[in-house]
Amino acid sequence: MSEQPAANPAATSFPAPTISLPLGLEVLRTYSGALVCLEILFGGLVWILVASSNVPVPLLQGWVMAVSVTTFFLSSAYLVILVTGLADRINTDWNFLDVFYHFMALLFYFAAFVLEAAITAARGEAPNNSTECGGCFVHPRGNILTVLNETQYGINVAATIFAFIVTLCYGCSMVMGFKRWIV
Repeated sequence: MSEQPAANPAATSFPAPTISLPLGLEVLRTYSGALVCLEILFGGLVWILVASSNVPVPLLQGWVMAVSVTTFFLSSAYLVILVTGLADRINTDWNFLDVFYHFMALLFYFAAFVLEAAITAARGEAPNNSTECGGCFVHPRGNILTVLNETQYGINVAATIFAFIVTLCYGCSMVMGFKRWIV
């Protein structure tokens, strides 16, 4: 009597991957795929704009750079996984990962947007009449005073606008992912 080998219970206990998005180039025809492309595009613009402003406030803009670079690469990797069809080979709940990633990215990008807006709003200008205070800047103690020239100011305004757009894209992606996850 030939005996069948026992199936390995660990190998058969993994659920099939759960994903509601189409794989391959078809993902680019969905709203979620288009939003991920916009996240990558505008997130890259935030990264480039903040870097080109010579980072006048490194402590705050360092966070903006870290968030924009990290989410740029993570969103790119996510899109590559969907386009190449690797999501079908990795056994995980992709709908949950989609919601979780976009929620975390939304939180971090919202903080980055607020910091970039604060840096831009706290722009200090040299006084027109420097004899008033001997060339000093008078400001309440503890406030941020950032002296930006016109070019840096314009670049930071654009970075703030694009950071807001990326924040909206991540929020929309999270909501759409949540709808796919609960269904």
